Amino acid sequence: QVQLVESGGGLVQAGGSLRLSCAASGRTSSRYAMGWFRQAPGKEREFVAGINWSGQITDYADSVKGRFTISRVNGGNTVYLQMNSLKPEDTAVYYCAAKGGYFSSAYAYSSTSDYDYWGQGTQVTVSS
Repeated sequence: QVQLVESGGGLVQAGGSLRLSCAASGRTSSRYAMGWFRQAPGKEREFVAGINWSGQITDYADSVKGRFTISRVNGGNTVYLQMNSLKPEDTAVYYCAAKGGYFSSAYAYSSTSDYDYWGQGTQVTVSS
């Protein structure tokens, strides 16, 4: 079992920046691909960014490309989401997710159904 804890959310003005962190604990000796999703009120949870185990493969939703960066250090189990040029439409609860598996963790994933573990979420609010 893996536990994921997100941090770094908050209130920021449009054009500002935030950095989210996701720390994994528990069965962390295994390899995990990880991702960030978000869910705004009344909307479905949507993909934001994904990263493979080594950090060499990343994937982004079109809506955040060029503004957000997902990263991890040397295959570690802490993943970051640097969010720049934030817009009011980025307001949502942001969730961290992890997908285990020695071979499957070699890829980045963009579907909620791909992931095995989820954090509780952290609120990001962007004011106009």
